This record gives sequence, structure tokens and C-alpha cells, in this order.
Amino acid sequence: MRAGRALLRAASWNIHAGIGSDGKRDLDRIVAHLARHAPDIMALQEIDARGVFPNPFATLKEALGGHGAHAATIVGADGDYGHAVISRYPLLEQRLHDISVSGREPRSIIEAHVATPAGPLAVLAAHFGLRMGERRYQASILAERARAIEGPLLVLGDFNDWSWRGPVARALGPIMPDRTAHLTFPARFPCFGLDRIFARPAGLLRHSFTDRRAGPASDHLPVIADIRMP
Repeated sequence: MRAGRALLRAASWNIHAGIGSDGKRDLDRIVAHLARHAPDIMALQEIDARGVFPNPFATLKEALGGHGAHAATIVGADGDYGHAVISRYPLLEQRLHDISVSGREPRSIIEAHVATPAGPLAVLAAHFGLRMGERRYQASILAERARAIEGPLLVLGDFNDWSWRGPVARALGPIMPDRTAHLTFPARFPCFGLDRIFARPAGLLRHSFTDRRAGPASDHLPVIADIRMP
């Protein structure tokens, strides 16, 4: 943890299965870019273990934090695909919330409660669908879950919400006063802020940024934020 023990760093990144702009799958690049910023808590989307050995989730967890929660939204005979929360600190509790819409790709919310040195921090991580109605439904469940959690809270993920006034912002705005506002997609010429970090209470999120140097490693840029625990 950074100076003062109450300062944490969080990150959210859609890693595109580790496949970069050169078409090569390289998790080492993902690890190197994240390690440069040393996040304490991170949400990673599009982790693909289908036909891949060793298991990417285990590789990322071991390299980046040692503690993690994994949501396998697509499961096949040769492995699974999904997203994860990885933490340097133990997870006191973790659970999954199904937010799938019939006929669309399965989706879920990871809820994790992290035992940081400054006290417990709740985390909700998600990867939303591509259709407006799908995201509206998923955002409503995410907001309902956020309201039910007491204390400091981070909401991280790839929300696939092209508009700053879309269903995610409308659902979370009244209850999550702090938020990032960075363009993250496509990585080479970012035009859309699909990837965001929301925080509560006000003042929890102190500073945030993206890293253009990570562009060749995925089709999204990562969002990194400094968090000061109350």
C-alpha cells in the first residue's frame, strides 16, 4: 500500500484475451503493463482459458495479487471465458450475481469484499452486454446491488456504454458520486469511454488516468485510479 496506508490503487482493463494489435496472445505484456502501475485491486475482462495452458486466470492471479474471484460466463470442454477481480489483499467474501439476458452472451457481476490494511472495501465488477436494453437491465441490477452494500465501494468494469448519459451513468450516478471519464476504446485511437471506475463515498477516488503505452497489448486501454480510504 502507498504512503499513509489509506491510499490504494485500482485498475480496470478489458485485456481482449491478451491478444494485442499484432494478433499475438501475450499475457506477459498484460502483466508487465499492470505491474508498472502496481494496482492493489483490479477488474480484468475477457480472460479466455479455452484451449490455453496454463490457465490465464491462475497466471494473472499469481502474478498480480495472489487473491482473486473468477466469473466463468462461458464454459466449454476446453476451458472457460469470463472476467475476474484480483487483489493484493485477502477477499473476506465473494459471490456472483447473474445478469444474463436470454438469447445474449451470459454476463455476471462479481461482488468481492477486500480486507485492505485501511479496512474493508467492497468491489463490484462487471462486463456488460452490447445492446442498449441489455445494458439497461444489467445497470439496474448493478445499482440495486450497490445500494445494498454499506461502506466504501468501487464499481469497475467494461460497461460497453457508448454514451456518458447512457443507462450505466443514469443508474449509478445518483449513488456513486465519484467516477472516471477517460476514452479507452479502441486502444489505438480511443473515442469511447467504455471502461470506467465508480466510487463511493465522495472523495474516495482521488486521481485517475489511462496508459497509452498499453495500447498494443489489447483493444482497450486500462483505467487506473488512486483511492483514498476514509
